[in-house]
Amino acid sequence: MPNIGTGEIILLLLLALLLFGAKRLPEIGRSLGTGMKEFKDSVTGKTPPVEPTELPPASETRERETV
Repeated sequence: MPNIGTGEIILLLLLALLLFGAKRLPEIGRSLGTGMKEFKDSVTGKTPPVEPTELPPASETRERETV
């Protein structure tokens, strides 16, 4: 099986840049990184404690009517 060299990596990065564009690549990288982190944390069992969020009182919530 051949090794992947520097030329092939540069070619793949240029292809990704052409396919997704310069604005979309950082978003894709960020989402892949957070997904990998969440997966690793779920596999190892390291989940941070979830703090309960406060809900607004029922008098402040309004339902919106659909047209």
